[in-house]
Amino acid sequence: MNEFSFFPLLSEDEIRREKQRARELRHTRWWRKKCSSGVCHYCGRFVGPQNLTMDHLVPLARGGRSVKGNLVPACKDCNNRKKTLLPQEWKDYIERDLN
Repeated sequence: MNEFSFFPLLSEDEIRREKQRARELRHTRWWRKKCSSGVCHYCGRFVGPQNLTMDHLVPLARGGRSVKGNLVPACKDCNNRKKTLLPQEWKDYIERDLN
């Protein structure tokens, strides 16, 4: 059994739809408000609102959806490093990195 066994995989069409939903949410007042602090959800650094990207807490590749409760602002560095990790896996990764 691999690490993805507990997560439903989305079809290519579902992933395409979820990416489109995320693009649409990026243009909402809700997302602008989420980014207004300019702080990365993961590392807590101030990078400015214009330097934040949209990240799925549960990645699309792991069955996540583009819904408000699953989207957070992240700096590009954290978003690139997180890749398809789940929140607990990301936390474990960061803790290993600090030790």
